[in-house]
Amino acid sequence: MDTQIVFDEALLAKYDKAGPRYTSYPTAVQFHEGFTAADYAALARASNASARPLSLYFHIPFCDTVCFYCACNKVITRNRRRAAPYLEQLHREIELQGALFDRSRPVVQLHWGGGTPTFISEAEMRALMTKTREHFTLLDGDRGEYSIEIDPREADAAKIALLRELGFNRLSMGVQDFDPAVQQAVNRLQPKAVTLAAIAAARAEGFRSISVDLIYGLPLQSAASFARTLDEILEVDPDRLSVFNYAHLPELFKTQKQIDASQLPSPAEKLEILKLVIRRLTAAGYVYIGMDHFAKPDDELAVAQREGTLYRNFQGYSTHADCDLVALGATSIGMVGDSYSQNLKTPEAYAERLAAGELAVFRGVQLDADDKLRRAVITRLLCNFVLDFAAIEREFEIVFADYFALELGELAAMVEDGLLTLTPAAIRVLAPGRLLIRNICMVFDRYLRQATQQRFSKVI
Repeated sequence: MDTQIVFDEALLAKYDKAGPRYTSYPTAVQFHEGFTAADYAALARASNASARPLSLYFHIPFCDTVCFYCACNKVITRNRRRAAPYLEQLHREIELQGALFDRSRPVVQLHWGGGTPTFISEAEMRALMTKTREHFTLLDGDRGEYSIEIDPREADAAKIALLRELGFNRLSMGVQDFDPAVQQAVNRLQPKAVTLAAIAAARAEGFRSISVDLIYGLPLQSAASFARTLDEILEVDPDRLSVFNYAHLPELFKTQKQIDASQLPSPAEKLEILKLVIRRLTAAGYVYIGMDHFAKPDDELAVAQREGTLYRNFQGYSTHADCDLVALGATSIGMVGDSYSQNLKTPEAYAERLAAGELAVFRGVQLDADDKLRRAVITRLLCNFVLDFAAIEREFEIVFADYFALELGELAAMVEDGLLTLTPAAIRVLAPGRLLIRNICMVFDRYLRQATQQRFSKVI
């Protein structure tokens, strides 16, 4: 497929408004507490009839220092013993969740996220994986995609060797920026040598994929300074890169109040950084997957995109659209059957519910027929930059032009602006529209059309 990107600054300015990132549709804004733990349990049991494989997500919320830009659900503490009671309840949740799903359903994907999963001790890591194997059917021999987020400051060569021993074969690490002044401004002091040592250790242990996270738009960044970070990262040749746009929303995320807003790069400078990122990474041979993600052409994400099987969920782009996603840990979000569900957000509330022997789900949403149809439309556009109307019509038994008459009319302006082509058979996103794919998807978002207020980040 054509992966060319075109920067049209006038178009980017015209369409640069707030919108969802579509890690789900409906988005979390539509989750409600009328969806209960009992609803979730019933849907989980019913999902066994599908025999779909499983994906497990574990949220480990602990960090020993706060990164000022962070918008994640986290617990900042240097007391390592604080993890023990949380992990005790996480073990209990594994038991309760495992009882809902048939053991014949293999876990083809597993991910530990955070927070900082490598915050917990080696013994706690072993115990957590052992408990998981007791209640779910994990795959051996590297047949599953088992990944973990690490902080290189928390993962020396011995710990990375342990992770490989436990069955992890994919690793992602936060870097954000190598510039010492930027690191100081966001309170993430991470020497380049530490990061490079972690990458070298992962390679030595045979991890199949190494992904690096960068952030642009942080204080004191410029196109020139970020170019140096890119050059240094490209020297170690990671399999994937995620280059996220920093959204400064201190009214929503208290830790961001510690950032000096006067030091943030201007919108024009941020755009220059983004242009630099795409130019450098594509020149280095990476494929722009979309939504901040880049991968080598032979990476599973790039292959799935070419084959039309790429998917998107709460962890970003995924190669397994055929899984039920079971979420474990405080604030985690899962997708089981035709539903989304979220656990209680604070470790205290989460622990209290589990201590009572109950599932920690506190809200969610069950999708109706329209939700499932629109989710398919949005997902295929996000993942493949093309939408074949006939495929949607066969799957959902509709006439696309009739069902989406309003939306197709609204796309006319985007056609005129050169973002996409629209024929009786398909939508094809053009090079100038790839950076604005969220805007295109927003046309099909029924809830966004009805919203009176929005709390999303800017698309650029």
